[in-house]
Amino acid sequence: MSVEQLQSILQMAAQNPPPPQATPAQLRAWFDASNSRMPLAQGLPIRTLHIPNGANGLMAAELLSTPQADARRLVIYYHAGGFVFGSLASHRALCSYLTQFSGAPVLNVDYRLAPEHPAPAAHDDALAAYEWALANGYAASAIVLAGDSAGGNLALSTAVRARDLGLPLPAAIVALSPALDLASEGESHQTVDDPFITRELMGFFNAMYVPGGDVRSPTVTPFYSADLQGLPPVQLQVGSQERLRDDAVTMAARLKAAGVPADCTVWDGMVHCWQLFAPVLDEALGSLEQAGRFIAAHQRMTVAVAAA
Repeated sequence: MSVEQLQSILQMAAQNPPPPQATPAQLRAWFDASNSRMPLAQGLPIRTLHIPNGANGLMAAELLSTPQADARRLVIYYHAGGFVFGSLASHRALCSYLTQFSGAPVLNVDYRLAPEHPAPAAHDDALAAYEWALANGYAASAIVLAGDSAGGNLALSTAVRARDLGLPLPAAIVALSPALDLASEGESHQTVDDPFITRELMGFFNAMYVPGGDVRSPTVTPFYSADLQGLPPVQLQVGSQERLRDDAVTMAARLKAAGVPADCTVWDGMVHCWQLFAPVLDEALGSLEQAGRFIAAHQRMTVAVAAA
């Protein structure tokens, strides 16, 4: 493990904590400023789009690609931020390395945020992005849904909703540090001293996105009661030093019990959403490379079958 790299990152983060008693707008500005400094992978054209959201409006998105990327393939990426903050800017670098490693264009989606847009707005927008891709000629077998933290929740939830609606299912799902156990029932929620996700922050996210609602409802998470049968292969990655560690570990077990091919890698010593630290943290690049290989393998397999 790159101990020195991680310690340097944690020291810098400790010197730049969230502003106290901040409004959601102030938190968004802090989060974007903290996570938009990483250098992007070189030579990537970025195209700004406006695609339908889940409320008959439009949401911004960015399509990141490489000259070598197969334009028939697509990764739809849902960013982290507890459904309250996060943006195209905060996850632009992460998405740039994911397209580099996967060989597929990545659609970075700027879904609506709480508290202005509480549940299920983000989930509706996530589904709308998938429906947009299908309507614009992408074969479901060439699409992968991916995301980190809240975005990992959205990737899994979108696949469940697509199946329930009778839509063709994506080739695969990638969930990085997914936020699934919104009720914080897992052991790691009680025992892990996470430097980024505190109990208070989890409570804040829930209060903003699910005000007065049921945090166990399948409309906001597939973790508790959703039927998982028939979903495409899932790759989950989580750090050993995450409060949300057991979200991924437990979900992998439930997916396997439902007959879904699922793999969960617990990265030793890693913290929540360490992929955001690419390229200055070796494990961040390693995680995205692992995700990229998984994406490429499943898209190549399904595209080849479709072409045959």
